Amino acid sequence: MLKSFAREHGARAHAVDHMDDGTPIELTIDIDEATGDATFDFTGTGPQVLGNHNAPPAVTYSAVIYSLRSLVGLDIPLNQGCLAPVKFVIPPNSLLNPSDDAGVVGGNVLTSQRVVDVVLRAFKACAASQGCMNNLTFGDDRFGYYETIAGGAGAGPTWEGRSGVHTHCTNTRITDPEILERRYPVVLRQFALRKGSGGPGKHRGGDGVIREIEPLRPLVMSILSERRTLHPYGMAGGKEAECGRNFLIRKDGVVVNIGGRCSASIDVGERLRLETPGGGGYGKED
Repeated sequence: MLKSFAREHGARAHAVDHMDDGTPIELTIDIDEATGDATFDFTGTGPQVLGNHNAPPAVTYSAVIYSLRSLVGLDIPLNQGCLAPVKFVIPPNSLLNPSDDAGVVGGNVLTSQRVVDVVLRAFKACAASQGCMNNLTFGDDRFGYYETIAGGAGAGPTWEGRSGVHTHCTNTRITDPEILERRYPVVLRQFALRKGSGGPGKHRGGDGVIREIEPLRPLVMSILSERRTLHPYGMAGGKEAECGRNFLIRKDGVVVNIGGRCSASIDVGERLRLETPGGGGYGKED
């Protein structure tokens, strides 16, 4: 696959994207056209952050092998041996190679998705997907619950982006509404596609979803999310998708934007409304 890409597009590929806090993830790929070996150089990636979305190198390795397996289209083994032809350059004390005392809980569930977007962008494979796992937790001193929430997938040269799906490395399924409401003190007020949130293009990006939850007793609800500031990009003339949005709807009907990362006590009669990002469009509209 790397040899064929080099023959078609040249021996060097480059892409950059940013986290919502502005931290760049930059990638330069150099391919040896004779052997198919490649160097994935993340020089230019921003320094580690004070928050928790730093990603250990293992996350980058996993995101790269996932991306390459997706591009190859063959059922190749998912193990370290598949990366034997790939050399990694990841600057120390960067977002993707932080120091031992850095917070990393968000690296696996947020930054990994952005690394995948950068790799696929470098290979000109498809538009950006939602770039986030939309991590929601809620609970009190008696229980805790955690879920990841679907969004839109990016469109490609021959396909429309899927709507309301987990993208790339998420690999989880959401709890059925009936089970959620039976086992936990919440009401699921809405769970629907977020129409029009996918990016326009010859092939349209997938739509995100709307998920609105109301607690039946006071709970602490926390959201850890990305793509709330920077839009999922389109490709080859396709347009970007809508960003995600997180809202607290108070008892008096006032809607409060709580941002991409927030933890707050939510009372009975209030609601948490999450609108997840769509996927970017591919190609110019006819």
